[in-house]
Amino acid sequence: MQDLWRLLSSPRHVIVFEAAARHGSFTRAAEELNVRQPAVSASIKQLEASLGVTLFQREHKKVFLTAAGHRLFADVSRALDTLLTTAQAVQQLGQGRQVTLNASSAFNFYWMMPKLRDLHDAHPQIDLRLQSSDREPHIDAENIDLAVRRGSGDWPGCDSVLLAKEVIYPVASPAVMNVATDLTSISDLRRQRLIHLEEPIRERPTWKQWFVHFGVTGSDPASGLRLNDYALVLQAAIAGEGFAFGWHHVTAKLVSQGLLASRTDWSWETGLGFYLIWSKSKRLTEQARHVRNWLINLTEA
Repeated sequence: MQDLWRLLSSPRHVIVFEAAARHGSFTRAAEELNVRQPAVSASIKQLEASLGVTLFQREHKKVFLTAAGHRLFADVSRALDTLLTTAQAVQQLGQGRQVTLNASSAFNFYWMMPKLRDLHDAHPQIDLRLQSSDREPHIDAENIDLAVRRGSGDWPGCDSVLLAKEVIYPVASPAVMNVATDLTSISDLRRQRLIHLEEPIRERPTWKQWFVHFGVTGSDPASGLRLNDYALVLQAAIAGEGFAFGWHHVTAKLVSQGLLASRTDWSWETGLGFYLIWSKSKRLTEQARHVRNWLINLTEA
């Protein structure tokens, strides 16, 4: 940082340079920065002296960037744009406008995304940040307002409300379902190509557990495609790769759209559910409370 300070002599010179380069005019830069034109000229001269290069070619009432000026402007403008974006994001955090919702990628993509327009219409002042992860981060430690978790509704230090009961049934593309004409019993499904979800951290039920629930035991189900993210599992099922678990709250819309076909007569209600949770120790911002209440109202509609 000392080397940067020595080269630039003052951050103010960089701001003045960016404005002058963007406008192609010392006078217009002075107007934007609310200073006099000689102050802009002096700042540019000091920056040129510090760097040991000429940044502007000066002609009568006109200035043009030199090759060195173009190089500096490209990086300075990009850096200042990044700084502005970050500062605006931090400001929104301070104002409580931004609300973070942490959930799995499948929940965010298939359950939450189709509802975002309604949320924006109801609360246009709220900036929702959908955060997807392959783990379940601590909501206090990572400054998360709301999260969706699978479980029984009991998380230490958190309040929760049920969004959807866990109901699982087989789904496949309509073409795959139509070809599987020999599915007269649940045990027949063991001979079909199955898509397995193998998440590295989250605990999720398996095909073997699903079969056991219906009293079908024996060797493990036939091998098939194995994926570590449920969003990928659904994409594979839609693409015709075989049968997958269909969590009802996620796949019901895909079935109604004709992207998937289902066997809801073979539903397994596990007794668990998908809950919206938030911290007991950290007061929700007004905007986060709006999002929480809006999500709760969806479950009651």
